[in-house]
Amino acid sequence: MDFPLTDPFFWETVIQGLLFGGVLALLSLGLNIIFGVIDVVWICYAELIMLGMYTIYFLYSDYGVPLPLAMIAGILVVALLGAILHHFIIRPILHTEPINQLLVTGGVLFFLQGFATLAFSVEFRNLGVTFGSIEAGDMYIPITRLLAFVISLVAVVGLWLFLKRTYLGTAIRAISQDRDVMPLMGVSPGKIYLVTSALGGGLAGLGACLLVLLYDIHPAIGLTFGPITFMVCVMGGLGNMIGGFIAAFIFAEFIALGGFYAEIEWGYVIAFAFFIVMMFIRPQGILGSKN
Repeated sequence: MDFPLTDPFFWETVIQGLLFGGVLALLSLGLNIIFGVIDVVWICYAELIMLGMYTIYFLYSDYGVPLPLAMIAGILVVALLGAILHHFIIRPILHTEPINQLLVTGGVLFFLQGFATLAFSVEFRNLGVTFGSIEAGDMYIPITRLLAFVISLVAVVGLWLFLKRTYLGTAIRAISQDRDVMPLMGVSPGKIYLVTSALGGGLAGLGACLLVLLYDIHPAIGLTFGPITFMVCVMGGLGNMIGGFIAAFIFAEFIALGGFYAEIEWGYVIAFAFFIVMMFIRPQGILGSKN
Protein backbone atom coordinates (compact mmCIF):
# COMPACT_ATOMS: atom_id res chain seq x y z
CA MET A 1 0.00 0.00 0.00
CA ASP A 2 1.46 3.36 -1.01
CA PHE A 3 0.65 6.85 0.22
CA PRO A 4 -0.02 9.14 -2.77
CA LEU A 5 1.19 12.29 -1.05
CA THR A 6 0.59 14.40 -4.15
CA ASP A 7 -2.98 13.16 -4.63
CA PRO A 8 -5.45 15.81 -3.37
CA PHE A 9 -8.12 13.13 -2.87
CA PHE A 10 -5.79 11.35 -0.44
CA TRP A 11 -5.42 14.50 1.67
CA GLU A 12 -9.12 15.20 1.40
CA THR A 13 -9.71 11.72 2.83
CA VAL A 14 -7.25 12.37 5.67
CA ILE A 15 -9.00 15.65 6.51
CA GLN A 16 -12.41 13.97 6.38
CA GLY A 17 -11.05 11.38 8.81
CA LEU A 18 -9.89 14.11 11.17
CA LEU A 19 -13.30 15.80 11.04
CA PHE A 20 -15.09 12.50 11.70
CA GLY A 21 -12.64 11.86 14.55
CA GLY A 22 -13.76 15.07 16.23
CA VAL A 23 -17.37 13.88 16.23
CA LEU A 24 -16.38 10.44 17.55
CA ALA A 25 -14.31 12.13 20.27
CA LEU A 26 -17.36 14.07 21.42
CA LEU A 27 -19.57 10.97 21.42
CA SER A 28 -17.01 9.01 23.45
CA LEU A 29 -16.55 11.88 25.89
CA GLY A 30 -20.05 11.56 27.36
CA LEU A 31 -19.82 7.78 27.68
CA ASN A 32 -16.38 8.01 29.26
CA ILE A 33 -17.30 10.59 31.86
CA ILE A 34 -20.32 8.52 32.92
CA PHE A 35 -18.26 5.35 33.26
CA GLY A 36 -15.35 7.17 34.91
CA VAL A 37 -17.60 8.57 37.64
CA ILE A 38 -20.50 6.13 38.03
CA ASP A 39 -18.68 2.97 36.89
CA VAL A 40 -21.60 1.81 34.76
CA VAL A 41 -21.45 1.42 30.97
CA TRP A 42 -24.51 2.89 29.29
CA ILE A 43 -24.95 0.52 26.36
CA CYS A 44 -28.03 2.58 25.45
CA TYR A 45 -26.02 5.83 25.15
CA ALA A 46 -26.41 6.09 21.36
CA GLU A 47 -30.18 5.69 21.69
CA LEU A 48 -30.26 8.88 23.77
CA ILE A 49 -28.54 10.56 20.82
CA MET A 50 -31.24 9.14 18.54
CA LEU A 51 -33.99 10.66 20.73
CA GLY A 52 -32.15 13.97 20.69
CA MET A 53 -32.04 13.89 16.88
CA TYR A 54 -35.79 13.26 16.74
CA THR A 55 -36.42 16.12 19.18
CA ILE A 56 -34.45 18.56 17.02
CA TYR A 57 -36.06 17.29 13.82
CA PHE A 58 -39.68 17.62 14.98
CA LEU A 59 -39.14 21.01 16.65
CA TYR A 60 -37.50 22.39 13.52
CA SER A 61 -39.47 20.70 10.75
CA ASP A 62 -42.95 20.31 12.26
CA TYR A 63 -43.19 23.20 14.71
CA GLY A 64 -41.03 25.78 12.94
CA VAL A 65 -38.70 26.36 15.87
CA PRO A 66 -35.46 28.06 14.71
CA LEU A 67 -32.69 25.50 14.39
CA PRO A 68 -30.40 26.94 17.13
CA LEU A 69 -33.30 26.93 19.61
CA ALA A 70 -34.33 23.43 18.53
CA MET A 71 -30.76 22.24 19.17
CA ILE A 72 -30.65 23.84 22.62
CA ALA A 73 -33.98 22.15 23.41
CA GLY A 74 -32.54 18.85 22.12
CA ILE A 75 -29.55 19.14 24.46
CA LEU A 76 -31.79 19.94 27.44
CA VAL A 77 -34.20 17.10 26.66
CA VAL A 78 -31.41 14.52 26.41
CA ALA A 79 -29.75 15.89 29.57
CA LEU A 80 -33.08 15.42 31.36
CA LEU A 81 -33.41 11.90 29.91
CA GLY A 82 -29.91 11.13 31.22
CA ALA A 83 -30.88 12.23 34.72
CA ILE A 84 -34.15 10.25 34.54
CA LEU A 85 -32.32 7.18 33.28
CA HIS A 86 -29.91 7.34 36.19
CA HIS A 87 -32.56 7.97 38.85
CA PHE A 88 -35.02 5.26 37.82
CA ILE A 89 -32.85 2.64 36.06
CA ILE A 90 -29.17 2.97 36.97
CA ARG A 91 -29.36 3.97 40.64
CA PRO A 92 -31.15 0.78 41.78
CA ILE A 93 -28.49 -1.41 40.14
CA LEU A 94 -25.36 0.54 41.13
CA HIS A 95 -24.16 -2.15 43.50
CA THR A 96 -25.04 -5.17 41.39
CA GLU A 97 -22.67 -7.22 39.24
CA PRO A 98 -21.40 -5.50 36.04
CA ILE A 99 -23.08 -8.15 33.87
CA ASN A 100 -26.44 -7.23 35.40
CA GLN A 101 -25.79 -3.56 34.69
CA LEU A 102 -24.91 -4.35 31.07
CA LEU A 103 -28.06 -6.43 30.65
CA VAL A 104 -30.26 -3.69 32.10
CA THR A 105 -28.79 -0.90 29.95
CA GLY A 106 -28.93 -3.26 26.97
CA GLY A 107 -32.62 -3.77 27.71
CA VAL A 108 -33.09 0.01 27.77
CA LEU A 109 -31.42 0.13 24.34
CA PHE A 110 -33.99 -2.23 22.82
CA PHE A 111 -36.83 -0.50 24.67
CA LEU A 112 -35.87 2.90 23.26
CA GLN A 113 -35.46 1.47 19.75
CA GLY A 114 -38.85 -0.21 19.95
CA PHE A 115 -40.45 2.92 21.36
CA ALA A 116 -38.98 5.05 18.55
CA THR A 117 -40.18 2.56 15.93
CA LEU A 118 -43.73 2.61 17.27
CA ALA A 119 -43.82 6.37 17.81
CA PHE A 120 -42.01 7.59 14.69
CA SER A 121 -42.12 4.57 12.29
CA VAL A 122 -39.07 3.32 10.39
CA GLU A 123 -39.21 6.21 7.92
CA PHE A 124 -35.90 7.93 7.25
CA ARG A 125 -36.08 11.66 8.00
CA ASN A 126 -33.64 14.37 7.04
CA LEU A 127 -33.35 17.90 8.32
CA GLY A 128 -32.54 19.13 4.80
CA VAL A 129 -30.03 21.72 5.99
CA THR A 130 -26.82 22.16 4.00
CA PHE A 131 -24.07 24.74 4.28
CA GLY A 132 -22.11 23.94 1.12
CA SER A 133 -18.39 23.16 0.95
CA ILE A 134 -15.09 24.96 1.21
CA GLU A 135 -12.92 24.57 -1.89
CA ALA A 136 -9.18 24.33 -1.34
CA GLY A 137 -7.40 23.49 -4.57
CA ASP A 138 -8.92 20.22 -5.76
CA MET A 139 -10.26 19.42 -2.30
CA TYR A 140 -13.82 20.03 -1.10
CA ILE A 141 -14.47 20.12 2.64
CA PRO A 142 -18.17 20.13 3.67
CA ILE A 143 -18.82 23.06 6.00
CA THR A 144 -21.23 20.91 8.01
CA ARG A 145 -18.45 18.46 8.90
CA LEU A 146 -16.04 21.31 9.61
CA LEU A 147 -18.62 22.93 11.87
CA ALA A 148 -19.21 19.65 13.68
CA PHE A 149 -15.46 19.23 14.19
CA VAL A 150 -15.04 22.75 15.62
CA ILE A 151 -18.02 22.37 17.96
CA SER A 152 -16.67 19.01 19.13
CA LEU A 153 -13.28 20.53 19.98
CA VAL A 154 -14.90 23.48 21.76
CA ALA A 155 -17.04 21.05 23.78
CA VAL A 156 -14.00 18.95 24.70
CA VAL A 157 -12.06 22.03 25.85
CA GLY A 158 -15.13 23.40 27.65
CA LEU A 159 -15.64 20.13 29.54
CA TRP A 160 -11.94 20.03 30.46
CA LEU A 161 -12.14 23.58 31.87
CA PHE A 162 -15.36 22.70 33.73
CA LEU A 163 -13.74 19.67 35.35
CA LYS A 164 -10.53 21.56 36.19
CA ARG A 165 -11.74 25.03 37.18
CA THR A 166 -15.11 24.60 38.90
CA TYR A 167 -16.03 23.25 42.33
CA LEU A 168 -18.57 20.84 40.84
CA GLY A 169 -16.05 19.63 38.28
CA THR A 170 -13.48 19.08 41.02
CA ALA A 171 -16.04 17.09 43.01
CA ILE A 172 -16.79 14.96 39.95
CA ARG A 173 -13.11 14.23 39.40
CA ALA A 174 -12.54 13.55 43.07
CA ILE A 175 -15.36 11.05 43.41
CA SER A 176 -14.22 9.27 40.26
CA GLN A 177 -10.83 8.75 41.93
CA ASP A 178 -12.05 7.64 45.37
CA ARG A 179 -15.71 6.81 45.90
CA ASP A 180 -15.22 5.77 49.54
CA VAL A 181 -13.36 8.80 50.91
CA MET A 182 -15.34 11.61 49.29
CA PRO A 183 -18.57 10.98 51.28
CA LEU A 184 -16.50 11.47 54.46
CA MET A 185 -15.63 14.95 53.17
CA GLY A 186 -19.27 15.93 52.78
CA VAL A 187 -19.69 15.17 49.09
CA SER A 188 -22.91 13.32 48.25
CA PRO A 189 -22.15 10.61 45.67
CA GLY A 190 -25.82 10.38 44.73
CA LYS A 191 -25.99 14.05 43.72
CA ILE A 192 -22.70 13.85 41.84
CA TYR A 193 -23.90 10.75 39.98
CA LEU A 194 -27.13 12.53 39.03
CA VAL A 195 -25.28 15.64 37.81
CA THR A 196 -22.81 13.47 35.88
CA SER A 197 -25.67 11.60 34.22
CA ALA A 198 -27.27 14.88 33.18
CA LEU A 199 -23.89 16.11 31.92
CA GLY A 200 -23.33 12.91 29.95
CA GLY A 201 -26.86 13.21 28.57
CA GLY A 202 -26.17 16.83 27.60
CA LEU A 203 -23.08 15.71 25.69
CA ALA A 204 -25.21 13.08 23.95
CA GLY A 205 -27.64 15.88 23.08
CA LEU A 206 -24.78 17.93 21.66
CA GLY A 207 -23.74 14.90 19.63
CA ALA A 208 -27.33 14.73 18.33
CA CYS A 209 -27.05 18.38 17.21
CA LEU A 210 -24.02 17.51 15.09
CA LEU A 211 -25.23 14.17 13.73
CA VAL A 212 -28.65 15.52 12.75
CA LEU A 213 -26.83 17.77 10.27
CA LEU A 214 -24.88 14.87 8.78
CA TYR A 215 -27.13 11.79 8.76
CA ASP A 216 -30.70 10.64 8.25
CA ILE A 217 -32.77 10.05 11.36
CA HIS A 218 -34.35 6.65 11.98
CA PRO A 219 -34.90 4.38 15.00
CA ALA A 220 -31.77 2.28 14.30
CA ILE A 221 -29.37 5.22 13.87
CA GLY A 222 -27.93 4.40 17.29
CA LEU A 223 -26.57 1.10 15.95
CA THR A 224 -24.46 3.09 13.49
CA PHE A 225 -22.58 4.93 16.22
CA GLY A 226 -23.19 2.97 19.43
CA PRO A 227 -20.76 0.07 18.85
CA ILE A 228 -17.96 2.23 17.45
CA THR A 229 -18.35 4.77 20.28
CA PHE A 230 -18.10 1.96 22.81
CA MET A 231 -15.00 0.55 21.09
CA VAL A 232 -13.38 4.00 21.00
CA CYS A 233 -13.91 4.28 24.76
CA VAL A 234 -12.52 0.78 25.41
CA MET A 235 -9.50 1.27 23.16
CA GLY A 236 -8.72 4.60 24.80
CA GLY A 237 -9.08 3.06 28.26
CA LEU A 238 -12.66 2.94 29.55
CA GLY A 239 -13.21 6.07 31.64
CA ASN A 240 -10.06 7.79 30.34
CA MET A 241 -11.20 10.85 28.38
CA ILE A 242 -7.78 11.67 26.88
CA GLY A 243 -7.36 8.07 25.72
CA GLY A 244 -10.82 8.14 24.19
CA PHE A 245 -9.95 11.38 22.41
CA ILE A 246 -6.86 9.82 20.82
CA ALA A 247 -8.63 6.56 19.97
CA ALA A 248 -11.42 8.46 18.22
CA PHE A 249 -9.01 9.91 15.68
CA ILE A 250 -7.25 6.56 15.16
CA PHE A 251 -10.59 4.86 14.44
CA ALA A 252 -11.74 7.67 12.18
CA GLU A 253 -8.57 7.57 10.08
CA PHE A 254 -8.80 3.78 9.70
CA ILE A 255 -12.36 4.15 8.42
CA ALA A 256 -11.57 7.09 6.13
CA LEU A 257 -8.41 5.59 4.61
CA GLY A 258 -10.09 2.19 4.30
CA GLY A 259 -12.74 3.91 2.20
CA PHE A 260 -10.04 5.59 0.12
CA TYR A 261 -8.18 2.38 -0.72
CA ALA A 262 -11.22 0.10 -0.97
CA GLU A 263 -14.85 0.53 0.15
CA ILE A 264 -15.98 2.45 3.21
CA GLU A 265 -17.29 -0.84 4.65
CA TRP A 266 -13.72 -2.17 4.49
CA GLY A 267 -12.68 0.83 6.54
CA TYR A 268 -14.99 -0.32 9.34
CA VAL A 269 -13.76 -3.91 8.99
CA ILE A 270 -10.11 -2.80 9.29
CA ALA A 271 -10.92 -0.52 12.24
CA PHE A 272 -12.70 -3.37 14.07
CA ALA A 273 -9.83 -5.78 13.29
CA PHE A 274 -7.36 -3.23 14.67
CA PHE A 275 -9.49 -2.98 17.82
CA ILE A 276 -9.37 -6.77 18.32
CA VAL A 277 -5.59 -6.84 17.87
CA MET A 278 -5.20 -3.96 20.32
CA MET A 279 -7.26 -5.82 22.90
CA PHE A 280 -4.72 -8.66 22.74
CA ILE A 281 -1.74 -6.32 22.94
CA ARG A 282 -3.09 -3.79 25.44
CA PRO A 283 -6.43 -4.92 26.91
CA GLN A 284 -6.57 -1.98 29.34
CA GLY A 285 -6.61 0.46 26.40
CA ILE A 286 -4.11 3.02 25.10
CA LEU A 287 -4.02 5.11 28.29
CA GLY A 288 -5.94 2.83 30.60
CA SER A 289 -4.56 1.51 33.87
CA LYS A 290 -4.17 -2.21 34.55
CA ASN A 291 -5.91 -1.56 37.86
